[in-house]
Amino acid sequence: MTPARAALKPLDVALAELLAQAVQLNGVESISTFDADGRVLAEDLRSALHVPPQDNSSMDGYAMRCADVPTAGAVLSVSQRIPAGSVALPLLAGTAARIFTGAAIPVGADTVVMQEECDTLPEQNGMAQIRVNALPKAGQWIRRAGEDVALGAVVLQKGERLTPASIGLAASIGLATLTVVRRPKVALFSTGDELVMPGDIAPENMPAGSIYNSNRFFLRAMLQRLGCEVTDFGIVPDNLDATKTALSNAAQAHDLILTSGGVSVGEEDHIKPAVQALGELNLWQIAIKPGKPFAYGKVGQTHFIGLPGNPVSSFVTFMLLVRPFILKLQGVQNVDAFTTKTIAMRADFTVAKADKRREFLRVKRNANGGLDLFANQSSGVLTSAVWGDGLVNNPAGQTIAPGDMVQYTAFAEVLS
Repeated sequence: MTPARAALKPLDVALAELLAQAVQLNGVESISTFDADGRVLAEDLRSALHVPPQDNSSMDGYAMRCADVPTAGAVLSVSQRIPAGSVALPLLAGTAARIFTGAAIPVGADTVVMQEECDTLPEQNGMAQIRVNALPKAGQWIRRAGEDVALGAVVLQKGERLTPASIGLAASIGLATLTVVRRPKVALFSTGDELVMPGDIAPENMPAGSIYNSNRFFLRAMLQRLGCEVTDFGIVPDNLDATKTALSNAAQAHDLILTSGGVSVGEEDHIKPAVQALGELNLWQIAIKPGKPFAYGKVGQTHFIGLPGNPVSSFVTFMLLVRPFILKLQGVQNVDAFTTKTIAMRADFTVAKADKRREFLRVKRNANGGLDLFANQSSGVLTSAVWGDGLVNNPAGQTIAPGDMVQYTAFAEVLS
């Protein structure tokens, strides 16, 4: 009697189990702030100064006292000129200071009037004169000391993944170097006797049944975008001994082994028995389309993730499962899963037949504010991932009619 197949694992359950295995990597390094984009902070960043360090002008204009301009049209002498970076003298009563954007507000001034609201008049007694044509308000066009960052404030927290903006913020508090979690070391290989590397055989000479290995290229690129150090182990033949040897070698000095292909249940799919022989396999087959054949386990102490061989299945499962796993390995505190980055958008297409599994449909935003569906949703059609700009997360058993609101995630949200 054939044993009953185990039920497919729901995606949310699989992701939770996967993330439970992702413990932050040991090891940190100090790097230049210039080189920190995409890295994960290993410690809080606390400011040793106010930013800005003193009250300063946000406009080119004139610093003055509101009390000296009781009505519009008041005339003031200009007692000093304050470029950015210079030291301002205390403001003489009844005068204004010519001031430029970023320059320190002189002691005694309580407002800045932009230069467009002042007229320049002839000098008197060797001093420039201005007419103030607008009644100033206290505090206008003044950036207060510490209004961006206060002395002692934590500006970025341990576990934050750095962006260009956060790198600039770190620099604004004077940090030339940052302590970050070391990069994950990932061993990457593909399985399949049908795979050929571009450049090895010309298209017109391809043997029957052979295909070029596209997965190796986009998986490597996605890993590198996540800050990983990737070792490419190439293509492994479809036999058990070769697969075991490749896994054993890859487990040396790596944090994660990532494979594509060979994780289904066919006679030539050797990843599952090879991992079980060398370690353990904890997850197997997920209720999603594309991407059902997915495996997680360990080879010795090294994490193992096996992705499906079909390119779109591999592409989608990487975004859904591998990306958050790698981010957590790097110490990211709040790992945003692909499925939490959705926005509601209008479907301008039809899915007439509901699937038993949760579907991730390749779509593209159109000029009318809706979504168009790529005509061929096969897991082997990588064109759909290039034509599309995101995925619709469609629940199991759900049809879609034009005008329905669906949950959409842009590739740009998760491919950086």
